[in-house]
Amino acid sequence: MIIRRERPGDVSAVDTLVRRAFDGHPYSDGSEPDIIRRLRKAGALSLSLVAEEGGRVVGQVAFSPVGFSGGAADWFGVGPVGVDPDHQRKGIGSALMIGGIELLKDDGAKGAILVGDLGFYARFGFRTEDGVSHEGVPPENLLLLPFDDEMPSGEVAFHRAFFGEI
Repeated sequence: MIIRRERPGDVSAVDTLVRRAFDGHPYSDGSEPDIIRRLRKAGALSLSLVAEEGGRVVGQVAFSPVGFSGGAADWFGVGPVGVDPDHQRKGIGSALMIGGIELLKDDGAKGAILVGDLGFYARFGFRTEDGVSHEGVPPENLLLLPFDDEMPSGEVAFHRAFFGEI
């Protein structure tokens, strides 16, 4: 398996993969492929990595810029993250996360934020933080990974592509 940046020729495979990865999951409304398409269209897909095995895309992770009402900059939202159902539980999602986090750090990002389960994402260093919120998201599911000592504050604003506004 190799982890690499998404290429233009991967778009269709990523769309199919993400649709399969989230199909039937109770926490998904099926919008994940559309979110990635809208991020691309808006030029806000800052980093998209794929996992390739045997010439086939079997995983992907997307990163896009976020803002904070407290003014913090250079933070990125993580997601969607998807792994083909036939390839799950093989470390592909973890490899994508680690690769993406390292590339963000190399590019000077200040941190990453996502909505998810702390039990899963703590392994990458994500944690909850008082003083950061997002309307409708329980505090225990809004997870941050600072890359230095500066912590953002206030309401986080994920890109409007997450809300169908593109």
